[in-house]
Amino acid sequence: MAASSTSFFFFTYFLLMLLVSPHVITSCQSHNLLLKRQAKTLVSLKQAFVDYVSSTLSTWNISNYMFLCSWTGITCDITKSVTSIDISNLNISGSLSPNIHQLTRLQILNISNNLLGGNLSLEFPRLNVLQVLDAYNNNFSGLLPLGVTQLLQLKHLNLGGNYFSGEIPLSYGTLNQLEFLSLAGNDLHGPIPRELGNLTNLRWLQLGYFNQFDEGIPPELGKLVNLVHLDLSSCNLMGPIPAELGNLNMLDTLFLQKNQLTGVLPPQLGNLTSLKSLDISVNELIGEIPIDFAGLRELILLNLFINNLHGEIPQCIAELPKLEMLNLWRNNFTGSIPSKLGMNGKLVEIDLSTNRLTGLIPKSLCLGRNLKILILLDNFLFGPLPDDFGQCHTLSRVRLGQNYLSGTIPTGFLFLPELSLLELQNNYISGQLSEAKSSASSKLEGLNLSNNRLSGALPSAIGKFSGLKNLLLTGNGFSGDIPSDLGRLKSILKLDLSRNNFSGGIPPQIGNCPSLTYLDLSQNQLSGPIPVQISQIHILNYINVSWNHFNQSLPEEIGAMKSLTSADFSHNNLSGSIPESGQYLFFNSTSFIGNPYLSGPYLNNVTSNTPSKRGDGSDNKTKVPTIYKFIFAFGLLICSLLFVVIAVIKTRKGSKNSNLWKLTAFQKLEFGSEDILQCLKDNNIIGRGGAGTVYRGTMPNGNHVAVKKLGMSKGSHDNGLSAEIKTLGKIRHRYIVRLLAFCSNKEINLLVYEYMLNGSLGEVLHGKNGGHLQWDTRLKIAIEAAKGLSYLHHDCSPMIIHRDVKSNNILLNSEFEAHVADFGLAKFFHNNGTSECMSAIAGSYGYIAPEYAYTLKIDEKSDVYSFGVVLLELITGRRPVGNFGEEGVDIVQWAKRETSWSKEEVVKILDERLKNVAIGEAMQVFFVAMLCVEEYSIERPTMREVVQMLSQAKQPNTFQIQ
Repeated sequence: MAASSTSFFFFTYFLLMLLVSPHVITSCQSHNLLLKRQAKTLVSLKQAFVDYVSSTLSTWNISNYMFLCSWTGITCDITKSVTSIDISNLNISGSLSPNIHQLTRLQILNISNNLLGGNLSLEFPRLNVLQVLDAYNNNFSGLLPLGVTQLLQLKHLNLGGNYFSGEIPLSYGTLNQLEFLSLAGNDLHGPIPRELGNLTNLRWLQLGYFNQFDEGIPPELGKLVNLVHLDLSSCNLMGPIPAELGNLNMLDTLFLQKNQLTGVLPPQLGNLTSLKSLDISVNELIGEIPIDFAGLRELILLNLFINNLHGEIPQCIAELPKLEMLNLWRNNFTGSIPSKLGMNGKLVEIDLSTNRLTGLIPKSLCLGRNLKILILLDNFLFGPLPDDFGQCHTLSRVRLGQNYLSGTIPTGFLFLPELSLLELQNNYISGQLSEAKSSASSKLEGLNLSNNRLSGALPSAIGKFSGLKNLLLTGNGFSGDIPSDLGRLKSILKLDLSRNNFSGGIPPQIGNCPSLTYLDLSQNQLSGPIPVQISQIHILNYINVSWNHFNQSLPEEIGAMKSLTSADFSHNNLSGSIPESGQYLFFNSTSFIGNPYLSGPYLNNVTSNTPSKRGDGSDNKTKVPTIYKFIFAFGLLICSLLFVVIAVIKTRKGSKNSNLWKLTAFQKLEFGSEDILQCLKDNNIIGRGGAGTVYRGTMPNGNHVAVKKLGMSKGSHDNGLSAEIKTLGKIRHRYIVRLLAFCSNKEINLLVYEYMLNGSLGEVLHGKNGGHLQWDTRLKIAIEAAKGLSYLHHDCSPMIIHRDVKSNNILLNSEFEAHVADFGLAKFFHNNGTSECMSAIAGSYGYIAPEYAYTLKIDEKSDVYSFGVVLLELITGRRPVGNFGEEGVDIVQWAKRETSWSKEEVVKILDERLKNVAIGEAMQVFFVAMLCVEEYSIERPTMREVVQMLSQAKQPNTFQIQ
């Protein structure tokens, strides 16, 4: 009985298998076909990419189609249909294949942060379930794609950070399901469509940054009641701020900064009870801050700086319970600072500088012990500094100069542990500096107490500030000896103790300050000899010890200080002869007057500007015998012949070993290393510079390229150059010269760039055709070059610092469009001695930031300084150095002197070759240039901010050059 049951079971199972198997086989075959079809589509996408990291998409292989759902960046649903492609941040270039429309179940497409180009005109209707399209930060161009308006389920659309042009299509207002829309960072123009007000599900809207819209902010945006983030900054908006924005009750971020908005601040903005960040800085607003802002109970950030606002700062601002950052500088605010400011215990940053504020500094600013930045300079504040400042241990930057402050410096204020900058100059502060009761901060870099009423001895504790770079105490009543502890300041760059009552001698320990570049001890009561130890400071370039009582002779060792370009020993009791060697030959004759016991040729004619002429040089010339001249000429001829023979041998050897060249291509090339080598002929040379010789070449397909020939470092290693070049080769940006390929062997490196027809900006601007470069073109070049540098600083990871920004490294194509060149290379070539324009450190004379020349340390703000010099070149038409009336003056010093830092005086320095200049534009560009060349790097703007400020330079007022 059991056996028959078992037989029946197996018989039944066999029948079921016969019935089910065809369906199972059919289902498996169907899944396999689906996977294979999708795999072919993805592989076709990959073929349109240029993937520099071959392993990045190595899984995208047709032989691996069965595991398609585990490919890099791919997600599938339970039916094995591809629903998501995320290949962001893979540094992929090329184009996006239209075959992607075959993935009809695709819901998410994220290709952001790559280098993809071309247009984005896909067959969007076939991607009818797509919900997310993120193409942020690529190189797409052309018009914004209209097809996206047929994606009825689209919730997230990010096309920002590309090169789309034209206007925003009105039909974008029909994307009713959209929750996120960003079109920022393109080249869009025209008005912002009112139809965007129909996108009532929208939570995030970002349209600014580099776009240049016409008209103003549409009031219809006030209908976007679900909006949380609204960013319309830096896009040339004009007109008033619509009161309707006050209807956006869910808004937590409103950015309208860096536009040309006019009118008053709408009181209705006080209805934004969820708002956390409000930035309307750098506009043309007038009127007062509405008291309705009392309703902004969640506000953390309030930026209204650089406007024309006036009146008193309302007390209600001080009473906002969560306010952390308040920046109202460069307006016309009057009255006193609200007495309750800081009472919320949350303040971190306050900048009310350059207003007309009066009264006392509130005692509660640091009540919560969170305050880091306090800037109140250039106002009419009076009274003492609050004693509480001495206990505000979080303070980092304090700038209170140019006021009428009095009283003493609070105990402990100088020795706060986080303090990096303290400025109290040009006040009426009195009393003495106390000795430290605790250890001094190593973070303090700048201390400016000049032009006050301080007195007494300079405490020895000043030597404990090990990180101090600038110590400015001029114009006080300090007395006693200069403490020898100053010799402990190993980082000090600038030391100014002038116009005090110091007595005694200069401590020899001053020679232990290896970074010192500027020393001013003039107008004191100092005496004794000038210590020879000063000559130990190898980078000192300015010394002034005039109007003291120094005696004995001038140290001959000072003449050996090659860095010393300016010295003043006048009005002392020095004696003996002026040394006739070294730097003494180049000091101005007035440097020695007022020393009755000092003798030397200088003092025979104090008005002489050519101190190197000592007597009649013609009488002292030693005549060289003719036979020696002949021997010298013959030897020179033999050396020249040997050089030619060696060069010919090396050239032949190089041609024999041409097969040893390695070519690294950064895009698809139609030429090889042999074609590149054919360019290296003397008649093809188009430029020479610190980084090498540049040749113009024509490839077999007729395209022109520029080939830069670089010498290899000593030895067989390239010190990381190859790896650096590969990084630079991945960069693709409209305003950066494109690196096409890298060709190298053991002796030579060749960089192949796209060719720029009009050469460098420096060659054009300072050449005979510089007058043809009119103002509109110059401004366009400035903006484009700034955008290129901004990309290197802010959009490359890691950041790329150019290190040698100058007009000769800004190249111009056939349309005079600017392209930044030679970025990131200077650190490899700063010691090869191939160019007189290259300094002993990276960079070019006239462009080097002060901190870079003194400390050999560099950051992105050094590039900003150099770019400021380029802006001054564009404004003035002058070279950075030379022809400024006196020795040692560069374009920055000259421009500041001629204009007194006032942009209204820019007409005094405009290039005379310019015919019509929009004076408002020139003033704005000069204003930006002056910000860029600030002495302290921390005060300079970022390149992103430079771009935004230059983009706003367009003004209708035109000035006719006479």
